[in-house]
Amino acid sequence: MDVGKRLRQLRDQCGYSQNNLAERAGVAQTHLRNVELGKADITVSHLRLICDALAISLKDFFNVDDEQEELSAAISRLSPKQKRILLDFLKTI
Repeated sequence: MDVGKRLRQLRDQCGYSQNNLAERAGVAQTHLRNVELGKADITVSHLRLICDALAISLKDFFNVDDEQEELSAAISRLSPKQKRILLDFLKTI
């Protein structure tokens, strides 16, 4: 699992910017950015702080099925306008 990609996925799902999540978790924004980019590792204690800020457990952080990961990756490639259209569509079903 790519921890940086998973972290960004969860951050995006919560609608947090890097600055916002870093502030909520009490970690440096530059470190968070470097972890997401794969340029730095993260300690378990920092990951726990981030998970707390995201209101998830460490287990939930690492519990991803392939279908969900594929869907999240596809959504992350959408433009902001396409994301709004998709969200509007999903609300109708």
